[in-house]
Formats: sequence, C-alpha cells, structure tokens
Amino acid sequence: MVMKIDNDRSRFKQIVRGKIRENLKKYVTHGEMIGRKGRDLVSIPVPSLDVPHFKFGQNGSGGVGQGDGNVGDPLARGNDSSNGKGEAGSEPGGHIMEVEVSLEELAEILGDELELPRIEPKGDANLVQEKTRYTSIRSTGPESLRHFKRTYKQALRRQIASGEYNPQRPIVVPYREDRRYRSWTTVSQPESNAAIIYMMDVSGSMTDDQKEIVRTEAFWIDTWLASQYEGVEIRYIIHDAVAKQVDRDTFYHTRESGGTRISSAYKVCAEVIDREFPRSQWNIYAFQFSDGDNWGEDNEQSFSLLREKLLPAVNLFCYGQVESPYGSGDFIRSLESKFGEEHETMILSEIEDKQAIYESIKKFLGTGK
Repeated sequence: MVMKIDNDRSRFKQIVRGKIRENLKKYVTHGEMIGRKGRDLVSIPVPSLDVPHFKFGQNGSGGVGQGDGNVGDPLARGNDSSNGKGEAGSEPGGHIMEVEVSLEELAEILGDELELPRIEPKGDANLVQEKTRYTSIRSTGPESLRHFKRTYKQALRRQIASGEYNPQRPIVVPYREDRRYRSWTTVSQPESNAAIIYMMDVSGSMTDDQKEIVRTEAFWIDTWLASQYEGVEIRYIIHDAVAKQVDRDTFYHTRESGGTRISSAYKVCAEVIDREFPRSQWNIYAFQFSDGDNWGEDNEQSFSLLREKLLPAVNLFCYGQVESPYGSGDFIRSLESKFGEEHETMILSEIEDKQAIYESIKKFLGTGK
C-alpha cells in the first residue's frame, strides 16, 4: 500500500511538472505566482487534474444512432423554450488548483525549456568544500539521528504483517528492530558566489506597467542564478538625475520626476562593486532597465563608466529597454553603435510588453556566463 502511494505521488508530480512546462510561457509573462512565493517554495496555479472516469447517461434514453429522427432534431435532451434564459446550474465548473513547487525545480524547468546552458563561474569556483547531506536511511545509528516517521511506519508494517494491529485500538509501539536512522554522505561542491545588481530608471516616464515587467523578469533571473551558485547577494539601485542604493520594496515602488542621468546609476554600481564584491571572488551580474531616455550630454560619461569600470568587472551586463509611451527609446541604439550588439559581456534586449519577457530572459541568460 505504501509503495503504491509513493508511486501515485511520483506520477502526480510528473503530471504537475508537465503542466508547468506546457504553460511556462504564460507563467513567465503573467507573473501570477510571484506574490505566492515562500521561503523555498512557490505556489503555481495549474488547471485541475482529474483522474479519467466513465460518465453514465440517463437510463432508458437509448444509445447512439437508435430511433427515428429528422433533420433539425436536437441531439441532446433539453427544453428550447427558455429563449436563452436558464436557471442556476447544479454541475461543477472548471477549477484552478495551486501546487507548490520548489524554486530549484522551477529553475530546472526554466533551464530545460529555454535551453539555458549551465553557468561556468569564475573567481573562487575552483575552490571545493566538503558538505554533508542526509540522503538515506539505515537501521543503526545514534539516537540523535533517529527518523521518527520512518520508525513509526516500520513498526506499523510489522504489526499489520503479524496481525497484531487493531484498527479499533490503533496503538503502534516500535521495537528496537523497527528503529530507522538518517544516514549521510559527504559530497564536494564548488564554493562560488554571485552578486546581482539591478538598476532602474524611476523617472516619471517609467509607469507601473513597466515596473511590473521589471519585477517579473527579475524574479526569473533570480530563480535561475540562485540555482547556479552557492550564494547570491542582490543589490538595488534607482535613479532619475541622481542615483542611490535602496532596498527591494523601494526599488519597485518608487516614482520620481525630473531628468535622467544614467551615468549616476553606473557610478553607484561601480562603488557597490568596489566596496562589497571583490572581482576575484564574486561572479557579478548587472541588469539595467530603462525606457531609453537619457540626457544627451550624459551618454559619453555613461559609456566611459561602462568601458572602464563595469564591463571589466562583471560576468554579464544586461540592458533591458522597457517600452514606455513617454520614453524616447534612444539609449539602446546608442549602446549598439558604441559597443556593438554582440559585445562579449554586454547583452541588449528590447522588452515591448509582458509577452516579450520570455525571449528577453532567454537572451540574457542564454550565454552561460
């Protein structure tokens, strides 16, 4: 019985993963699960999963093709005198079920569907540390590692097999031979860290819709990079004409006004790297999101900071231009002409709307850097 339940549970998980894969693009573009994120799990709405079953008709109503009929006769039972006005029904409708998936599983599905290459870290990636993982069960061990659930199951199996179990008086008493203990293995893992630095223009031309696109894309970027590194640190920078480092909530909910100087964000980003993330020890990813507006005379200073400070320090510098009804959209063209669209560490992406998030993520993370 226990083995059958385990098999059914495994099969159910496979079905759920299949549904997530099938609808991944919708989940990526809509961002509907981000608000359901827990510490290590994310709750994803999937269509209700039913076990196939037979549906029986009305007794005595005849079978397919039985009886006389004329052209225009209805094929189903019913009364067409209602003229489209019906009463409340008693049959169930379609339902949405929420299932919990670990962020590790979600990253694996994302990587498979977008065909993302595994990242080869730099810095201290060649340092290896030993880690202990509890991966199996054995019948001997210290009492501090006793697995109470497995012990109880073993005792229950023994009592059922021997006929000692009484459902009317369900008392399960483990014997010494029923005891089960956690067992460990030692594995070697590369010790590498990553830092993600998000920069966003929060001037008046960036609306809430554009910020929602940034928030959705950042969720998937975080999920993938966290699956590739032992530790991930995230920093947030906002700017209009002046830039400053902020917390996550401020990053997504601040709206400023006034002009735009992108160089101010690059300057703060370079300071954060110098202060917190030594280049030899960290894998650094910089993501900038803007609607493409920048004060014309600021472009050259921005390019200088990119060339001298940021590009030599990062694994990737990704610029995502979010289309806005107010922004000019000129900055991405300036980057293309100055650095080239296929620069070694610079990736450029135009994000017209939520539907474009899927391809933007693939473009940003598809280099394997």
